[in-house]
Parts: sequence; C-alpha cells; structure tokens
Amino acid sequence: MTNTEENEETNMAAWLLGIKNLQIQPYHLPPLGPNDVKVQIKALGICGSDVHHFKNMRVANFIVKKPMVIGHECAGIIKEVGSNVKSQAVGDRVALEPGISCQTCNLCKNGTYNLCKKMKFFGSPPTNGSLANQVVHPENLVFKLPDNVSLEEGAMCEPLSVGVHACRRANVTPDSKVLIFGAGPIGLVTMLAAHAFGASKVIIADIDDHRLSIAKDLGANGTVKVSTNLQDTDEDTEKIQKTMGDSIDISFDCVGFDKTMSTALNATRAGGKVCLVGLGRSQMTIPLVAAAAREVDVIGIFRYRNTWPLCIELLKTGKIDVKPLITHRYKFTQEDVEKAFETSARGGNAIKVMFNL
Repeated sequence: MTNTEENEETNMAAWLLGIKNLQIQPYHLPPLGPNDVKVQIKALGICGSDVHHFKNMRVANFIVKKPMVIGHECAGIIKEVGSNVKSQAVGDRVALEPGISCQTCNLCKNGTYNLCKKMKFFGSPPTNGSLANQVVHPENLVFKLPDNVSLEEGAMCEPLSVGVHACRRANVTPDSKVLIFGAGPIGLVTMLAAHAFGASKVIIADIDDHRLSIAKDLGANGTVKVSTNLQDTDEDTEKIQKTMGDSIDISFDCVGFDKTMSTALNATRAGGKVCLVGLGRSQMTIPLVAAAAREVDVIGIFRYRNTWPLCIELLKTGKIDVKPLITHRYKFTQEDVEKAFETSARGGNAIKVMFNL
C-alpha cells in the first residue's frame, strides 16, 4: 500500500447526512493534479450558511440532495504539491479561497469570477467542503500566511473577504459615514473592513445588546438598538439618524430582511448607497421607488473576488484584528462537531465558532 492510499483511507471528514445529522466518516480525496496542493486542514470556522445547511439542508436555492462534507472557512499546512506547483512548498502555512470557478466563461474572463455559474464552492451542494483532515485544492487558490498571522486568522480571511468585497463595491473612502445593520460575524467584519478603508464614522444597528457591546469594543463609533417590531421603520430611522449626527453615505444590510433593507433605504442620504450583504430573505417588499426618487443606489454582493492578498496584508500589518471574533473553539471529534454546530446555531454569545484540527 502506498502512502497516498493510506492517507486517503484514513482521511476523515464531517459529512452532513440529514437535518442536524453530522457524522465523521472517511473521505477519499480526488487525485492530486499537477497544479494542485494537498492541505492538512488545521483551522476551520463555522459560517452562517453552514448552519443553514445543518438546520435545513439548504441555503436559498442551494439544496443538499446527497451526503456532503461541510465547511469552507479554512486554513492549514501543505502536505503535498503537484508536479507543476512552483509558488507553494510542503510545510507552508496557507489560507484557502474556497471557490473554484471555470475560468473560461465571460464572467471569469472579465474578472467577476465570483459570479461564475459553474462555480464549485467548498460545502455548497453538490461540492464537498473542507471540514476534513485533508483536502486537495488548486495552487492559485491557496495563499501563504506570514509568520505573524495564525492559522485561525487565516481561516478568518474567508468571512473578512465578504466585508472587504462589500467595502470595495460600495467604494468606502476616508470621508464615508457608514451604517451597518447586523452585529453578527459578517456585520462585524464589514465594520472592521470599513474602518481599514478609512471610513470616518461607522455605526452598527442590531436588536441584541450583547452583540452591540461587542461591536462597540471592536471600534464602532456608535450603536443603535433597533426594535423587533418588523413594521417599525420610522422610529428606527430616527434613532439611527440621531446617533449618526451626520447624513449616512453608505449603508450595509448584513441581515437581509424587509425591515432592515427598508430602514437602510430610508436612513441613507439622497445620492448615497445601500449595499445588500445578508441574504435573510429570498424576496423582499421595500420602498424602492421612494429611494430611487432620492437617487439612492442599491447594490449587492455575492461572496467576493480577489480579496485574499488584501485580507492577509490587513492582518499582517495589524490594521484589522479578527482574533476577538473567535468566541468558541472545538476539536475535530464526533462529540465536538455536534456541540460546535449546536453552539453556532443557538447564536447567543457565539460570534465565530472555530475548529482546531
């Protein structure tokens, strides 16, 4: 038996078999291609989409129809390289960008590869994810980590990329005054990214006092506790504008409900921008005509593109510190996998739940 065969037989992964049914079982990797690397996964964070798959076996139109390895926020150590690999070496500590685009369609050729219709994305059905001992991944989607950036921070490049891409799309600049809806992981990394892009003022709105206190500790210039009444947009708009003290140039909705998007459109100044980041609802009823009459631009994002080098640089230079977002850590055992996903699904005090493999 070769070493490769032995590794493949003993490689284990967390398989999603049904609603709230995760089992650690063998995972036989595809062969290592000439442009691929084999990575021993060392750190992996649980994303909101992972929780949706765990609880519902679907996220929007992405439906789990057969057993699937879960997870995509990951970093690890290279164990083997393909024959053509030049930029990576065995032993390198790396962060992995989880989506493999076709690289041949017009979207890919134009640089918007995150919108590729043939995208194969870790842990998004039908593609297996990376909560495993080892995975095989293309060399060009693996990024070496500096010595002062930990593997956990490397895994956090994935959610941070969402915030960085959102700030790029909305063109956050040093004179931008920013509002963020949602003090969950994505809202918080969007806040960190907005500050790193130089935004002069960033406030966060949420319904939860604990998460708002975390946002304040992480550098929010102000926080607003909004109502749980889904119809109450006027009072929330007034609270937000009073807290901001200035007109809001850019709003990021990191929740994605009718109410949050409606309030964002109402609170943002004429000629400003609202960026929809969270996908809480597949359809919304929002005051779009009134916003259009004030020339409020509505933009959206889907995942990210070309963000890993910048994220790693922001972490390396200390312009962004994601370590405080990691609130819970678990091992890669059957018991801990179940506990970790239950903890993440409950929310509460959990921000980012991280596996140490």
